[in-house]
Amino acid sequence: MRSQVAAVLAAVALLASACTGTGANAGSGNGDGGSGTGGGETGGSSLAWKDCGDGFECAKLPVSLDHSKPDGKKIELSVIRLPASGDRIGSILINPGGPGASGVQYARSARTVVSKAVRDRFDVVGFDPRGVGDSAPVRCLSSSELDTYVGLDSSPDSPGEITMLEEGSRRFASGCQARAGKLLPYVGTASAARDMDLLRAAVGDDRLTYLGKSYGTQLGAAYADLFPDRVRALVLDGAVDPSLGPLEMNTAQARGFEVALDAFLEDCLAATDCPFRGSVASAREEIAALLRRADTTPLTNGTGDGRTVTEAWTTLGLITPLYDRQAWPVLRQALGLALKGDGTTLLRMADLLIDREANGEYTNQTEANLAVNCVDAPYPADSASYAAAARKAAKEAPLFGAYVMWSSLPCAYWPARGVQREKIDAPGAPPIMVVGTLRDPATPYQWSEALASQLSSGVLVGFDGDGHTAYLTGSTCVDRLVDDYLIDLAVPKNGIRCPKIG
Repeated sequence: MRSQVAAVLAAVALLASACTGTGANAGSGNGDGGSGTGGGETGGSSLAWKDCGDGFECAKLPVSLDHSKPDGKKIELSVIRLPASGDRIGSILINPGGPGASGVQYARSARTVVSKAVRDRFDVVGFDPRGVGDSAPVRCLSSSELDTYVGLDSSPDSPGEITMLEEGSRRFASGCQARAGKLLPYVGTASAARDMDLLRAAVGDDRLTYLGKSYGTQLGAAYADLFPDRVRALVLDGAVDPSLGPLEMNTAQARGFEVALDAFLEDCLAATDCPFRGSVASAREEIAALLRRADTTPLTNGTGDGRTVTEAWTTLGLITPLYDRQAWPVLRQALGLALKGDGTTLLRMADLLIDREANGEYTNQTEANLAVNCVDAPYPADSASYAAAARKAAKEAPLFGAYVMWSSLPCAYWPARGVQREKIDAPGAPPIMVVGTLRDPATPYQWSEALASQLSSGVLVGFDGDGHTAYLTGSTCVDRLVDDYLIDLAVPKNGIRCPKIG
């Protein structure tokens, strides 16, 4: 299941406004050329920055496709920066998560995703990781084929529906092999972490300052494990637990969405425009009935694009606004319409999560997400394992368990081998700040606790809040702790918890 955040939150906020007016050891070992500090390709490239509008500068960074063969085939990473406006300390690299989300597009929003205090002191540097965006992108299917794939029943309840999902997942995997087969073994987190060290050197920093959200925490932890002596300050916000197996992670994420939905419903029932009455439990039953109806009788689609609003599209549309509390008003409205048979608003929100553009074209976010996930861990190679895991997950997360579990099925047929994660502890690294939100839908708080405990120098900051990630989402407590750490290397007390905001 996807966990990207940056563009989704910004786009959901815009939609709300309109409607109401998996380390070096966490990633693929394929072609990574050794483990531990050093090993493989070393720095040396410089960047030729060019103006690319609105105060930003852009460049390309050449890196080896296979870091164990530094003289072999090269690919180029797309990089962008917003120069510091004050007394410069260095650069801060940022990553929005995914995997598959564009770091270049995320950095374009640097003025809202990084505080002014940090922008004064650091060049804000974004990059598209390999396989993503404009950095040797993985492509697998046409946009119409992606529409079909996303609309498949990902909570199948009959042998025929399972067969259709199997066939669709095989087509996805074979399309990736045909269009990007030579790239697939090298898009894992381990390779991306080595790229990040080359980028650190190319921008002239001796040690890395980094802000990673969601999957970006896995990338940051992988970097620290590979290069602990090259860490200055890492903020890992909305953390992933790299010790979990992929199906365990799916189940935990599904539970996280259930927790977030309950928080939304509790808030909804106190609002005058809430489409539900009664209790959280009764509202959940209505949503479950809605999903069952969409499975047999799709909701109407007022966008005019011809898509059928199936149970899968309805579920995606329900999940998207759970990422951001500010989008809860539009979710109330969307569910009110859906209960009357109109799935248009839910469909539009689903498009935000999968990065489907208004013209029907997709970015490569969905393809890159699977490409990275499938090589970052060993997935079962048979659908029977997914069926068993989905049944178990549905007991723990009745609304989302089966959907999240089956969404990984293409990895069963993936042409590049997934590698078992090893322990991540980054021995010798300076203090690393891990931030977790108590009711985070996509990366449950327990994951932040786990990552902070696994890192030899992890420091946990909790936030009693809702939504995905915490920095610059309204908590002055979180923002102050993050900024003081990034700028002055002031390390917060381990286990400190920022209070709920009104």
